[in-house]
Amino acid sequence: MSDGSGDRAFPDLKQLRLDTLLRELMDRAAEVLESQDRIHRLLDAVVSVASDLSLPDVLRRIVQSSIDLVGARYAAMGVLAPEGTSLQEFIYIGIDDQQRELIGDLPHGKGILGLLINHPEPIRIPDLHEHPQSYGFPPNHPPMNSFLGVPVRVRGAVFGNLYLTEKKGSNEFTEQDQTVVIALAAAAGIAIENARLFAQSQQRETWLRASNELNSALLSGQTTSGALKLVAHRAVEVSNAPFAAIVLSDDDGEQLTFEVVEHSGSAGLVGQHIEVRGSQLGEVYTTGEARIVHKLSAAGWAVDAPEVLEELGSAVLVPLAAGENVLGVLVIANQRGQAPFWDSDLQMVKTFAGHAALAIEYARAQEDRQRLVVFEDRDRIARELHDQVIQRLFAIGLGLEGLSRLIAKPEIGRRVTGFVEEIDQTIREIRRSIFSLQEEPGSGPVSLRGELLRVIQDGANALGFEPTVNMDGPLDSLVPDDLRPDVLATLRETLSNAARHAEANTVLITVNADRQGKGLKLAVRDDGKGIPEDLPRQSGLANIAERASRWHGTCDIETAPGSGTTVTWEVPLPTDD
Repeated sequence: MSDGSGDRAFPDLKQLRLDTLLRELMDRAAEVLESQDRIHRLLDAVVSVASDLSLPDVLRRIVQSSIDLVGARYAAMGVLAPEGTSLQEFIYIGIDDQQRELIGDLPHGKGILGLLINHPEPIRIPDLHEHPQSYGFPPNHPPMNSFLGVPVRVRGAVFGNLYLTEKKGSNEFTEQDQTVVIALAAAAGIAIENARLFAQSQQRETWLRASNELNSALLSGQTTSGALKLVAHRAVEVSNAPFAAIVLSDDDGEQLTFEVVEHSGSAGLVGQHIEVRGSQLGEVYTTGEARIVHKLSAAGWAVDAPEVLEELGSAVLVPLAAGENVLGVLVIANQRGQAPFWDSDLQMVKTFAGHAALAIEYARAQEDRQRLVVFEDRDRIARELHDQVIQRLFAIGLGLEGLSRLIAKPEIGRRVTGFVEEIDQTIREIRRSIFSLQEEPGSGPVSLRGELLRVIQDGANALGFEPTVNMDGPLDSLVPDDLRPDVLATLRETLSNAARHAEANTVLITVNADRQGKGLKLAVRDDGKGIPEDLPRQSGLANIAERASRWHGTCDIETAPGSGTTVTWEVPLPTDD
């Protein structure tokens, strides 16, 4: 028989079970509501992240959204450097500017951050200080214990990592926090890719606009030098980089020369040479393949201004190729600390460089065409002077010379003879002008006459007047090349002495090559004060005499105080025997 105690206990047990079930139901309902709220906040975060197309703004929104979703005190996005082993950019929230200055350098990707870089999988740590790879924190760094790290991938490749520390109201981040941040990172990868594509399209449009503007400017008649400067200037403007340079090859293709440098304080680079062999610039020039250099100072350039390169970071080296013809290399470099160049940047610069190379080639062709017109005009003038003017003067001279024989008065005859001599002198000067017209300006000497005229022109600047010049005989054909330096040096020294010491008003220069090829005679006569008898040093005259002796020739000096000086330098010409 029961005493009824079991009946009294049963209602209490049922009530206990009901309370437990209600509490579990309420807890589950709260979890569902919290989960729904978190899902809504995650969706809001995804919309917020995807609502901007500026990459810096997108990265900052990602960091801020991660803080809001999991209740972290600090968060940061570390963007990987191109080599993928360190951080090149670090966007942080939770630390003010004053704290940032006290802490010092931003993280480079060591310790726990490096662990996530080397093994891009989510990491959740209750206490950073107890982890074996923890490096600790620098002085003045705020305390951080709990940690959650998640990689952010763009098209399957790790773009960077999202770091969160110090969970508010808890000692560590939960598994649900990790799931939410992973979902946010997936959405962030899409937003980052969209922002990058938008930035690339804008940049591509800017490069194409620059190419069109460049072509228009060069087609309007720019010189080659102006074209090179314009290319470098537009490259700096469009790329927002502080440095651009154009290096061109020399004639034999063994060296590259800095022709134009667009950078404040880099004027010393202009004109410097880099060997094609053993340099990255040379490889780009010879192979025609563009490349990205992650640190320009490590490119191995042997230049006299290395401090300029130390300030620069990532750079693109792009060949200036017009079809199969590579003119040189275009270099664009960022400042150290700026975002590096990517493959997409390289493609845009290659397109710009191709247009620039064609424009430069066009400018060169225009210059060659104009130069050809000038040469043709100079040849025409030379022919007219030779075929018409000289012949007419020669005929007038012959007529006057014949007329002088019929004149009875000696005074008139002498005057007519003087006019004939003046005509002869004019004919010689016209011939000298013809030789000058037939010399290519700005090129190396191609004839002895041209070289002599250049020395005489230099001497005229020192004298203050134009010397009278007579050249006769086959100077260009009979005087050997190894004799020419001594002839030019003798003329240069003689004119220099006349300019410095003679105080002359006129100088007569006669250069004559014997038509039989037996000898060369150079004579320089001035009407100055002559050489003093007590002149203590005559090293210049001794050098002239020594040059004549070297060729088994002679050097005679005739001088008298107040009567001028005549230097006669004669050497035999080598024969074929």
